[in-house]
Amino acid sequence: MANKVRFDMISKWQWLLAQLTRMLWVRASLFALLAVLAALLATAADRVMPEGLPLSIGAESVEPILNILASSMLTVTTFSLTVMVSAYAAATTSVTPRGVRLLMQDTTTQNVLGTFLGSFLFSLVAIIALSTNAYGERGRIVLFAFTLLVILIIVVTMLRWIDHLSRFGRVGDTTDRVEQATLAALQNRVDNPCMGARPWLDGVLPADVVPIYADCVGYVQHVDVEKLQEAVATQDLQVHVTTLPGGFVDAGRALAWVGAAADAQTRNELSAAFTVGKERSFDQDPRFGLAVLAEIASRALSPAMNDPGTAIDVVGRGVRTLSCWPADPGTVLSKAIHYPQVSVPPLALGDLFDDVFAPIARDGASLLEVQSRLQKAYAGLAAKGGSFQAEAQRHAALALKRAETAMTLEEDLARVRALAAPLVS
Repeated sequence: MANKVRFDMISKWQWLLAQLTRMLWVRASLFALLAVLAALLATAADRVMPEGLPLSIGAESVEPILNILASSMLTVTTFSLTVMVSAYAAATTSVTPRGVRLLMQDTTTQNVLGTFLGSFLFSLVAIIALSTNAYGERGRIVLFAFTLLVILIIVVTMLRWIDHLSRFGRVGDTTDRVEQATLAALQNRVDNPCMGARPWLDGVLPADVVPIYADCVGYVQHVDVEKLQEAVATQDLQVHVTTLPGGFVDAGRALAWVGAAADAQTRNELSAAFTVGKERSFDQDPRFGLAVLAEIASRALSPAMNDPGTAIDVVGRGVRTLSCWPADPGTVLSKAIHYPQVSVPPLALGDLFDDVFAPIARDGASLLEVQSRLQKAYAGLAAKGGSFQAEAQRHAALALKRAETAMTLEEDLARVRALAAPLVS
């Protein structure tokens, strides 16, 4: 996980820039710009390349190839967009709409569309330049070399695209993307349980504090803890963050609390450190990723889908994801504090269990295979000891109660009871 971006420690503007670079049009625009520059660069070859080159290429040698590229790349780009939209629609229907966002950030798809669109624009600009005699003899040689390079890039891109389409947007592919995003966010929080701030363990607000509210209604997507520290660094003030990323804020819920001595400018700076949007984000919000995994399982367990295998797969992914969380709650206190004037509550392991396992236990209460896998998952997590033991016991008992309510065959119930027995007294 060392190569993952540390979204829990970056500033608000770095986070916004990261969101921008994930958008499809940004990468496609960069590819298109490079293609246009390559086509225009060849026009300057007559001024920089030496004369008397042994190779001679006329406009009629390059233009047919460029015409083929221009017509075919426009068709391929349109086809690729259709395939991409179809994959998004399939993922929305069969997996979850919350997972489509990760598909839209897929770098392979963005590179493919950028390459095809860039090749089309390269060919179009080159054809226009040839028709105006902008290329001399040496310019046509460079243009021909660029054209061969573009063809090679297109061939390699198409081969990668064909392989990528075999799994793009499928249930397993989308679920894997959600798991990886969740695991990255959770590992970041393990390394910095309170995002570099002072742990706020008791949750009790001191006297003489005032609330900091958001200027809009929505979900907290990112908290710039460094900016919170800078806002009060020169004052004897402590900031208590009460709404973590993923929390919903409105006119009645505060983002944070600060000493009443804070002036209006300080309060505005504190409010600006929180990014609030219409949807939750995976980056600083591992609970969102776990909730999306549970949503995938719940949809698979619906009568319309009837796919318990996907739910069982999600249970395994939930175990794998939670396994990175430390069993010792005291780990929170052992991490370095980079922002001592900011207090942030750590994530609770019980909330993580609730996010991923509770919906699956509810929607799969009548299915023996799902309940069996859940009890085995609880047993595996309980083996980590520490706080995992208590949470695994709690969820094992709840799942057993749900099974006893929903299952009608006594033999199935007996098997679930036997699996739950080590954890349920």
